[in-house]
Amino acid sequence: MVQQLYLEDLKVGDKWISGEVSLSEAEIKDFAKDYDPQPYHLDNERARDTFFGTLVASGWQTAGVTMRLMVQTIPIATGLIGAGAQISWPAPTYPNDILHIEAEVVDIKASKSKPDRGMVVVQINTFNQNQQIVQRFTCTMLAFKRTAGIPPLNNEHLLGSQV
Repeated sequence: MVQQLYLEDLKVGDKWISGEVSLSEAEIKDFAKDYDPQPYHLDNERARDTFFGTLVASGWQTAGVTMRLMVQTIPIATGLIGAGAQISWPAPTYPNDILHIEAEVVDIKASKSKPDRGMVVVQINTFNQNQQIVQRFTCTMLAFKRTAGIPPLNNEHLLGSQV
């Protein structure tokens, strides 16, 4: 069983690696229809004449997959409550790419005004099957101490491996 962690359990350098998720061509097109209807996400023929030259996933779909992998991997007891982020997509995600994340705590700051919580900065890199980074995501998350009295989400069934 993966231990769910409160603020006082976390330390700079903590790392987690997720399982893998594959994105099919159909999934890319379905997402694009609803959320990012651009030719390079929707149509193989029209994608050939674009910057990408082929069908690619929306960066927002890559971000959504990353979020799912974060929830399944980063064991913060009270959930992943975002407070801010920086995101970039240094390479596209293609149909049938197999993605995973590697996450590392890079900073922790206890709140001065609310002693039951703090902010945790996590660097999350999303890789494809060739170990190429397709997304860089630096996320600041709210984390609580045990003394806050917030019970864990009891989502152990979602959590992947800890490194």
